[in-house]
Amino acid sequence: MLRVSRFACFGLVAATLLMGGWISDAYAEKKMVCTITVNSADEKEMFRRYLPSDTFDFVELVERGRPDWLGSACRKGIRCDLLVISGHFDDGTEFYSGRTDARESLPVDVLQRASCSNSCPGLFSQLKEVYLFGCNTLDSGARRSASAEIARSLVRSGYSPGEAERISSVLNERYGDSNRDRMRQIFSDVPVIYGFSAKAPLGASAGPMLERYFQSGAGGEIGSGRASSKLVGVFAASSMTVTSGLSEVEPQAVFQRDVCGLSDERSSAAQKLDFVHRFMKREMAEVRMFLDYIEKYAATLTEAERQTPDVSRALAEIAADKSARARYLEFARDADEPAVRARMLRVARDLGWLSADQQRTELMRMISERVAAGSVGPADVELVCTLNQDRALGEAAERLQLSPAQADQVPNAAMLACLGSSEGHARMLRALTSSSVEDVRIAQVYFRHRPIAEAEELRSVARGIARMSGSEAQVGALETLAAYALSDRESLEELVRLLLAATSVDVQRAIAGVLVRSDYVAIAKPELVRALRRHRIKPTESDDLVDVLIRRLQSAIRAPKQGA
Repeated sequence: MLRVSRFACFGLVAATLLMGGWISDAYAEKKMVCTITVNSADEKEMFRRYLPSDTFDFVELVERGRPDWLGSACRKGIRCDLLVISGHFDDGTEFYSGRTDARESLPVDVLQRASCSNSCPGLFSQLKEVYLFGCNTLDSGARRSASAEIARSLVRSGYSPGEAERISSVLNERYGDSNRDRMRQIFSDVPVIYGFSAKAPLGASAGPMLERYFQSGAGGEIGSGRASSKLVGVFAASSMTVTSGLSEVEPQAVFQRDVCGLSDERSSAAQKLDFVHRFMKREMAEVRMFLDYIEKYAATLTEAERQTPDVSRALAEIAADKSARARYLEFARDADEPAVRARMLRVARDLGWLSADQQRTELMRMISERVAAGSVGPADVELVCTLNQDRALGEAAERLQLSPAQADQVPNAAMLACLGSSEGHARMLRALTSSSVEDVRIAQVYFRHRPIAEAEELRSVARGIARMSGSEAQVGALETLAAYALSDRESLEELVRLLLAATSVDVQRAIAGVLVRSDYVAIAKPELVRALRRHRIKPTESDDLVDVLIRRLQSAIRAPKQGA
């Protein structure tokens, strides 16, 4: 009897413990699925439809019309176990919507600052899984790489070519900063991060794919903190890939700490400048790899901030560091790309290493070297026009000494024109209607920055284009002319004659592209429509710009009759 009682008692206790465990599981806190929907809601709705409501709760973090929606979520004390982000991500800088009326977006910098600042410690602190529905969200291609000037800098610093190559490789690994790297840094220590290494399916396609996954019975994996091979398999044809958050022992963790040195909102402006100063004492090769972040921060300092005692002190200490200044400017002058050199010079000015006049002198030195090397191309013209957008380089242009033969070369003339030369501008007008495709491309770059303002110049260009033979150069010139709403009747009639005589479908389309943007009502006549139908070259597709022009001319012809 005693034995039975003891056994029964044991059974009762065991049953009670098991029941208590079951009750504990049943009333365990639900997992929170946070969604950030800046474009398609298809993905979110599939998670909501198939994840059981007794196990998962959902909250949409985006509040329409509220710019600080992420901060709002932080203040509400929301803690996410799963995060689903849906949005276009083509250029790797932000999640955005394809709808023109949408105002909400999610810049990567915002996530980076939140991660570095611990300003929202609860929101993402217990994440087990992140789902990034956007193109290239986990693309492993490096956004920057150690180029030739970095290896040269290391050799100048005393490293052997072999050592320089090894260090360059290490810097590439540490500072490559791919989309995948950035997401791993932002969501550090998160066990599972899903995304796409290339093009991702749009929501209308991703939704049914998710539905197929859930209907397979594998949905129980969601929230486990373990990667699902089945989910990756369903999206395999769409480049889905999976990774985990960055850990402290990985090489990229050093880069993450450096990024946080400038992104942590808890640090003052003076503290961030002190960090920049310490960073400038490293190898300039490493500074070059980190230039984007230093440049972005230096450009944010307002004049009012610069005048505060702490910031003024920090800037003065940087400006007085002659060793760092000399090494930095030496590296900048040796940069492979003029655009990088110009950016480094701008940072030097922002940090007090160059005055405004010294910066202009350095830029003129760079331009002179490009001319002397005979290597000026469209990118150089683009750069010089951009640098002189505010005409700040006008006086400095006098320091650019070119021979008449050099000044007449189209690329050089384009740079002179960007710097304000009237002779260079006239040379660009002639280059736009030349037979050289390269000359036309250079002129196209120039006129994007310095549009033709004089009516007589436009007439001259239209006449010159009409004299060009049907070619790639002529199409390029016409594309430039299309940016102007031509109203000069003489020019329009000249282009009509050219269209009717053209023997190339590309030329016809290019001319039609000019005319549909012009005052075509002035030339709208039934006989012109008939001539266009008779002389047009049939395109391979069913509709093109010539068809658009014909329809608009017909509408313009009918309009007066309808109003009568």
